[in-house]
Amino acid sequence: MLEPRRLAARAAARRLASLIGQEPGELVGYQTRDERRIGPNTRIEVVTEGILTRRLQNDPELPGIGLVIFDEVHERNLPTDVGLALCLDARKNLRSDLRVLAMSATADTDRFAKLLGDGEPAPIISSVGRQHPVDITWAPPGKQQRLDDAVADVTMRALRENAGDILVFLPGIGEINRVQQALERSVAPDTDVYPLAGALSLADQDRALAPSPAGRRRVVLSTDIAETSLTVNGVSVVVDAGQARVPRYDPRTGMTRLTTIPTSRASAEQRAGRAGRLGPGVAYRLWSKLEHTTRRSHLDPEITQVDLSGFALELAAWGTPLAELSFADRPPEAAYKQGIELLQMLGGLDHEEKLTDTGRRMLAAPVHPRLAHMVTSAHPRDHGLACVIAALLDDRDVMRGRPDELPVDISLRVQFITREMSDDRADRRGTERVRERAEDMARRTGGRLDWDSVNSDHAGAVLLLAYPDRLAMRRQPGQYQMRNGSAAWFRPNDQLAHEMFVVAADLDGDRKNARVRLCAVVDEATINEVLTNDVVEERVTLWDKERKDFVERVTVKLDRMRLSEETRRPSPNDSTVSAIMEYLVQQRLSPLPWTNATSELRARISFLRREIGEPWPDWSDKALIAKSEEWLRPYLAGMTSINDIKELNLGMLLRSQLPWPEGGQIDDLVPNTLELASGRSLPIDYASAVKEGTAPVVRVRVQDLFGTKTHPTVAGGRVPLVLHLLSPADRPIQVTADLPGFWSGSWIDVKKDIAGRYPKHQWPDDPANADPKRMKDR
Repeated sequence: MLEPRRLAARAAARRLASLIGQEPGELVGYQTRDERRIGPNTRIEVVTEGILTRRLQNDPELPGIGLVIFDEVHERNLPTDVGLALCLDARKNLRSDLRVLAMSATADTDRFAKLLGDGEPAPIISSVGRQHPVDITWAPPGKQQRLDDAVADVTMRALRENAGDILVFLPGIGEINRVQQALERSVAPDTDVYPLAGALSLADQDRALAPSPAGRRRVVLSTDIAETSLTVNGVSVVVDAGQARVPRYDPRTGMTRLTTIPTSRASAEQRAGRAGRLGPGVAYRLWSKLEHTTRRSHLDPEITQVDLSGFALELAAWGTPLAELSFADRPPEAAYKQGIELLQMLGGLDHEEKLTDTGRRMLAAPVHPRLAHMVTSAHPRDHGLACVIAALLDDRDVMRGRPDELPVDISLRVQFITREMSDDRADRRGTERVRERAEDMARRTGGRLDWDSVNSDHAGAVLLLAYPDRLAMRRQPGQYQMRNGSAAWFRPNDQLAHEMFVVAADLDGDRKNARVRLCAVVDEATINEVLTNDVVEERVTLWDKERKDFVERVTVKLDRMRLSEETRRPSPNDSTVSAIMEYLVQQRLSPLPWTNATSELRARISFLRREIGEPWPDWSDKALIAKSEEWLRPYLAGMTSINDIKELNLGMLLRSQLPWPEGGQIDDLVPNTLELASGRSLPIDYASAVKEGTAPVVRVRVQDLFGTKTHPTVAGGRVPLVLHLLSPADRPIQVTADLPGFWSGSWIDVKKDIAGRYPKHQWPDDPANADPKRMKDR
């Protein structure tokens, strides 16, 4: 028989055993996470949800089991839904003789009859128990009154107005503790106040459930653990705070957390009914009758509200596809996919969604898959620490005080648990509870917990196994960047505010700028070790404006987070060549060692391209840039600096690109200089010709042309040079592209002008036939 809570399992087993005059462990036994009372003669086993699931996973045929009873199915706990689905699948495929019974006081019977039926709805058996009338008193708190104070006030009122014991429903242990403190200051000496919650020790639970001695009254402050399955003897009055703590997916932690919400109408009826078990009773509700009508009839099933990563892990271990399993409500597709993705990130499932060896180990830890991965994957020396942190995170904070003022360092909590440090803010009862859970987890996953080996300094390394996606890097004190690029923060005066890297276990608020509630310090070496498959080293060669040279920037990245950055001399490789090429193209090749000679060569080829066309190449800026990968890149191999580029023999490089055999004729077709009869050589300006679309120009003194009968040309005689004729003082005289015509025409007038201004020079009447070498100055 499956019970949703440990206390209910123990109580049910005790009750069943008492009906036949026995103790648990004989015909009736029970097993929970913490306790096992089953003997060789046991025929009825009362177990908690996790126990059933583990048995099914270990042996799906459930040998020796003839009937599985699911109690309180209306609560729609996720483990109950999973256990029921696996049982039905086992019955369908392995154990056709296995019988399944679902029990509840308020369940949707038609839905469950259809679910449990094999083709036809399962039979529905109804039983009406003894129930006395219960009067409802509406007692909503004042507008400014805290719930704890209101519950204490109404409880005192109930003590005054009624006889008998009182059962008070509160959402959690925190509220129970506060109300207990308030009542113990106010109740009469003959009244005892007891807490009742699953987190309490067995002795404390038994004390709360035991009948009051003669002449004494008691007030039992309980969570919803006493709502069903349990009978608290002697109770005739119920005080209902009207709230419940239910599991909800919490993006702060990436896990399911308990959230306080208003109870449903069905839950309120269940609670009120506890006052009518022995006779007529009274129920005080701390909300109004009008509000009651607006409350939901039933709460949403957990399968639609919680993180489904643990659910997905169980299904992967079971092996039957989700679509072939039977559920009262199907899990949301998006939430299930998110659970799968988390398990794949943790390594519990492979890319085909199959269970890995890591996933099998995770199943052994009775905690969220994040924490299970942490516990089962931690270094052996840190196994105990991982169990402590898992127990810490699976419970409420052991530090008391205003959450906004508590330190964020989880290692402090570890030190409280290990008793390395004491602090008034540490909750003694909470720390002891965490110690017990940590020891239990260690037993389940590897042996005894050695408290002396627990080193809180390793908290960050261990926590990174559970929250690899929650690594954060400091931008400024208390301001951090997560690896997905979002921001996170905590108080700048916190002792961890100056740490470079932290792992956040608890985030609160806006996803774009979340507040860190709990975290641990981690160093870069540990990040590289634990997340080695995620850490990427990027090497980029680029131009450094300050250094005026190329550098290699080595960046170690984790998604959008830069863990470190270093600048160094580039390595001689293809990436460096690509960076140099990119820079040269951006600068339109201007950093290349363009000398006068190479610029002139380029102009001469461009001139030939214009006048003749093919096969002469296009050496315009646009063309050279467009084809730089072909003509330039091969010659950059092995280069790493701007000085290497300056050593390029650009002239030779360019000449090697000329067509053959035409390239050998370049000096004939477009000579660099004009050789004159006087013996002088004058440069030919091709650059201006290319730029302006004109013929090449030579600036020449007129005396150097004496004896020249024909006009000089280039490009195989295609293009006459434009001669800018100069005086002995290099002043312009005339411009001509027809030297013979100039000699026979305007020379006479020019001669008269310059002869008067330069009388010391000889100015022949027939310059075309004059010997320039004999034309000495007078």
